[in-house]
Amino acid sequence: MDNTFFKNLKNRKTGTFFLIAGPCVVENEEMPMEIARYIKKFSDHLGIPFIFKASFQKANRSRSDAFTGIGHEKALQLIGQVGKELNIAVLTDIHTEEQAFMASEYVDVLQIPAFLCRQTELLVAAGKTGKTVNIKKGQFASAGSMKFAVQKILDTGNSQIMLTERGTTFGYNDLVVDFRNIPEMQTNDIPVIMDVTHSLQQPNQSSGTTGGRPGMIEVIAKAAVAVGCDGIFIETHPDPENAKSDGANMLRMDYLEDLLEKLIRIRKAVY
Repeated sequence: MDNTFFKNLKNRKTGTFFLIAGPCVVENEEMPMEIARYIKKFSDHLGIPFIFKASFQKANRSRSDAFTGIGHEKALQLIGQVGKELNIAVLTDIHTEEQAFMASEYVDVLQIPAFLCRQTELLVAAGKTGKTVNIKKGQFASAGSMKFAVQKILDTGNSQIMLTERGTTFGYNDLVVDFRNIPEMQTNDIPVIMDVTHSLQQPNQSSGTTGGRPGMIEVIAKAAVAVGCDGIFIETHPDPENAKSDGANMLRMDYLEDLLEKLIRIRKAVY
């Protein structure tokens, strides 16, 4: 992702929104390219800028026996290959300062998980790579407080920053979305994204497996586009019920195109 592409993302206050989409985690060698090709085909047709997302590692699983990945280097190589072959920007999560520099060799966007949005050393390391940094707002954080996370990246000399809303903790096992957070975080003059699928998680279930409400994906996405978000983040999978991570809140891949068509109509009506 070069500076021109990032500037275009910042200037999408009218027109369409951009899309960050892909599986929760790289599950095998074939799936990243298969999913990315599928999404790119109709995102190109619809005129929606597309950033492919996949985690190379899941470091924050509830249970110790949960799937965490196929190997850091192997997964990053597969994500990087998607970007090169399809000529699209690619994104992955990082959890440590060392991972920031390792992942920056393969991806265009480094994503800071919500639980780590206050980790100063991690944010600074991500900023120093020169890559675009997408910071997810912590489930515990206010929209206004995210200006401090933004400033940590700016202090490294890197102004390529995005913020993502992904819901606020509501009790022990649920999240709620306050759509006021989108325009409030946009006052930082950076793109603000709505993470539709993670905001519908029902975390910390007694079973040790995160639940979710995928039936509400369309509702949250429509509301976010109507409010004026710059981008939409959706985790998607061909078979969510058998996904190795976060299947309970992912969108079936064959539902995505129809949803995006509806969101485009809303965007045009609003603007």
